[in-house]
Formats: sequence, structure tokens, C-alpha cells
Amino acid sequence: MAARVLLRAARAALPGPARGYAKKPAMKSKGKNLPKEGLKGPEVCTDPAMLATHAMGVNYFKEGPEVALKPDSEYPDWLFKIHLGPPKKLEELDPNSIEYWRRLRKYNTWHRNRLKKGKKL
Repeated sequence: MAARVLLRAARAALPGPARGYAKKPAMKSKGKNLPKEGLKGPEVCTDPAMLATHAMGVNYFKEGPEVALKPDSEYPDWLFKIHLGPPKKLEELDPNSIEYWRRLRKYNTWHRNRLKKGKKL
């Protein structure tokens, strides 16, 4: 009984509701017809000489020069063997490779998901 009275007194002392959603920030309007200022993306380099000799956008520092490209002999051989085209189909892969089995598992997962989507309880 005394605990119930103390809880009621504690609730009365707390300001506002104990639970609820966070308030949305109030937007201050500077004018009715003024365009809103959006975020601007990074500057795009259009200089062909700079694009051919530097990796644009790779430097993660705020200040400083762009990263210069090195000759091909400086990079490892596997870098030039990476497949950059569309993913190979299952028929094009070797059944003894790990890529084949990963792709087969992905196809089977997609198939199961399509079957589940059509089921009704």
C-alpha cells in the first residue's frame, strides 16, 4: 500500500509523459520561395591529362594531391586477371571449382525464396 502511494507521488513529480516518441526538429523557414540548399557532391575532374595519370577520388585525406598511377610493372599480376565483366553463368564455370558451388547455392536460395513467396498460409 505504501509502495503504491510512493509510486503515484513519483509519477506526479516527473515532468511530462514517461514514454513517447522523440519530437521532430522544428524547421525554420527563411522565406516562402527560396530554394533549399542541398548537399553538394565532390568536384568532378574533366582534365584528360590528369585522368590518365592520377587515380581521381582515391585520396581519402581532405587536403593533398591525388594519387599518381604507377607503371603496370609495379602492380601484382593477379590485379590484371580479375574478371570485370558480368558474372559468369553456371554453365560456364568448372564444376570442380568453389565458384561453381557458391553460384549453385545462390541459385538454389533464389529458387527457394521464389517458392516461399508464392505460398499462402
